[in-house]
Amino acid sequence: MFNRRRFLTLAACVLTSAGCSEKSSTTRNGAVLRVGMDLSYPPFEMQDKAGNPDGVGVRLAEALAAHLGRPLKIVPMEFSGLIPALKTGNIDLILSSMTATDERRQSIYFSNPYAFTGLALLVRKDSDIQSIEDLKKPGRSITAKAATTGESWAIKNLPEAKRVVFEDQTACVLEVAQGRADAFIYDQLSIYQYSQENKETTRGLLKPFVEESWALGIAKGNDALLSQVNTFLDEFRKQDGFEKLGDRYLQKEKKILEAAGVPFILR
Repeated sequence: MFNRRRFLTLAACVLTSAGCSEKSSTTRNGAVLRVGMDLSYPPFEMQDKAGNPDGVGVRLAEALAAHLGRPLKIVPMEFSGLIPALKTGNIDLILSSMTATDERRQSIYFSNPYAFTGLALLVRKDSDIQSIEDLKKPGRSITAKAATTGESWAIKNLPEAKRVVFEDQTACVLEVAQGRADAFIYDQLSIYQYSQENKETTRGLLKPFVEESWALGIAKGNDALLSQVNTFLDEFRKQDGFEKLGDRYLQKEKKILEAAGVPFILR
């Protein structure tokens, strides 16, 4: 059984001896694996009641570090700061439910995908909006989380809509629930969860209007780590690792998607 306390103690010891300011992205065994995450995205990346990192992404990072034989250091930060931190060498990789887009590929590497989802809409319960096409009408307002594909899609495809962007997705939900925005553009699974948490004021339009995949971000030039991560993902998949994470963190959502004939996000 994985002993998290001993593992974190080992990580702390390595950091103490190596120095926290080291920015090397070497893949040699023993070097601390610094993984950047936005811990405000449950159940994928979040904090437990004691304030410790938790969620699908955290468990995946732990398994990756064990596969590489390297101590793990989770580096929490806002989503918009992840790619800059990777490019400046402050983290070794990004594991934060990040969509692998062509635009992002211009500045970083992406691993093979580990999750598949799509953009959906959260709207007011009494709204007349039934699809993304309705947001193209004059006078619409939308909200999105900063630096996400929802924001990028809105900039490109909804240029006439009023746009309000937040670092925290819960602020986006509040904009819709309180009637200040017509819709929140975000990933399908999160839209479902927020619609369930705010049944009195919102509803989710869950059919994705854009399909996406999530992957780990790695600095350009670090081909060795990219190869190691892809090997790990293949082995983790063969060992039913993603299925087990789904059963642990997304059991209800998994059943709902399967009943609707939609493939589960982790695969």
